[in-house]
Amino acid sequence: MSVINYQQTFNAIDSLLGALKPLWQLVAFECDHLPWQQEFPHLAQTVWQLDDAEIDNLDADQQHLVGALLPSLIVDIQQGQFLDKDQLINQLSLLAITLPTSAINRDDTQAMQDTEQLSNEHPTSDLAHFSAHIKGRKWQQISAFTEQVNPQYHPQLPRLPILEWCAGKGHLGRLVAKQQNIEVTSIEWQAGLCTQGQIFAKQWQLPQTFICADAFAPIDPNQPLLLEQQHAIALHACGDLHIRLLKLAVSAGTRVMSISPCCYHLIEHTHYQPLSSLAKVSAIKLSKHDLQLPLQQSVIAGTKKQTLRNQEISWRLGFDSLQRKTRGIEAYLPVPTIKKSQLSGSFNDFCQWAANEKHLAISSKINLSHYLHLGIERQRLTKRIDLVAHLFRRTLEHWLLLDRVCFLQEQGYQVTLTEFCANSVTPRNAMIQAIKTN
Repeated sequence: MSVINYQQTFNAIDSLLGALKPLWQLVAFECDHLPWQQEFPHLAQTVWQLDDAEIDNLDADQQHLVGALLPSLIVDIQQGQFLDKDQLINQLSLLAITLPTSAINRDDTQAMQDTEQLSNEHPTSDLAHFSAHIKGRKWQQISAFTEQVNPQYHPQLPRLPILEWCAGKGHLGRLVAKQQNIEVTSIEWQAGLCTQGQIFAKQWQLPQTFICADAFAPIDPNQPLLLEQQHAIALHACGDLHIRLLKLAVSAGTRVMSISPCCYHLIEHTHYQPLSSLAKVSAIKLSKHDLQLPLQQSVIAGTKKQTLRNQEISWRLGFDSLQRKTRGIEAYLPVPTIKKSQLSGSFNDFCQWAANEKHLAISSKINLSHYLHLGIERQRLTKRIDLVAHLFRRTLEHWLLLDRVCFLQEQGYQVTLTEFCANSVTPRNAMIQAIKTN
C-alpha cells in the first residue's frame, strides 16, 4: 500500500464510523431497549429474529456476522435520513476489512517447524528450557513475529541491534537472538522477570541483555532507552506502552520499528489521544469503553467457558435490575470481578455477595427469581446490542492502527500494515513495520 492508500482508507473508515456511530458507540448494559431501533427498524427486526444460540456463532466469525446483518442495514440506510447514501453503502465493505498477509507469512504449522529446527540443534532438555512456560498459541505468536523481523526473510530490513520493548522474561528477544545471532536489549520493569530472562539467556549463551526500567519514567539524555541504529520490536504491548514506544522511537530517529498493538483501552487519559494529523481532526472521540470494542472477539473460548460467561452476564444484569429497584436510581452499578467458583453457586448467593460488596440491604421478601428472569431477558437484549456493535470492531481497530501508521508516515517512515499470524492464533495479529526513509 502506498502512503495515499493508507490515508484514503483512514478517511473512508472515519466517515463510516462517524455516520453509523449510534450502532457502536454505546454501553449495552445501560440499555433497556434497542437504542437505535427507530432509525434502523429492519436491522432491529433481523437481530430479534436470530436464535440465541446462533448469536454466539455469528459473533465468533466476522465475515458471517457481516453477511447476516448487512442486507438489513443497507435497507435502513436506503430508507433513512442519511447524507450521500451511495457512498455510505459502498463504505460498508470496510466492515469486513482484513489485513494483507505478509509475503512470507506461513501457516500455523510454522511453530512446530521452528521447534523441530531447534530440536535438531539442541538437546531435548535444552529445548524444554527454551520454550518453558510458553503456551502453544503464545509460542506460535512468538515464532511468527520473530520471522517477520528477520532480515533473512525481509531483505528491506537492515541488520541492526534489537530493542525488545516490554520484554517480560524475554521469550521473543531470546528467539530473535538465537535465530539472527544478533545483540538484543530487552527492557522490562519487573526486576524478577529480568532476572529470570537473564538466566535463560546465559544458559543459552545468547547476546541478550536485560534492562530493568520503567517505560514511562523520564528519559535520562545520557542513558536513552531508544537509539537511532536499532530495530525496536514489541509483541502485544498494551495501550499507552506501545504508544510510548512509538513516540520515543520517533524522537530518537530509531531506524526500524516492528510493533503489534494490544489492549487499546489501557490508557492514562479518559479518552483516546490521537497521534496522526488525520485522527486529530476527526469528529470521533473514543472513551476507554469504546476502545475495548476491537477486543470483543474470542476465537478460543470453549462451550463451557461461553456458557459460564453467559450465566455471569445474566446474573449481573439480574442484580442490576434489583439494585435499581432497591436504590430507586436508574443507573448501572458496577460490581467487582467474581471468582469463577462463585458461578457454581446460586443466583441468590450471587445477589447477596454483590449487595454486600456495594453495601446494599436486600429485603428477604424480594422474589429473587423474578430478577433472575429479568437478567436473562436483559441478556438477550444486550447480546443483540453487542452483536450489532461488533459489526464495527474490526473497522474501529483499523482506525486505531491507521492512526499509528499515518503518524509514522508523517514522521518520515515507510510503513506497512500486515498480519503476522492467522486470526485463529490470535485476533491481535496486526503488525506495524516502519523503516526510516532518510
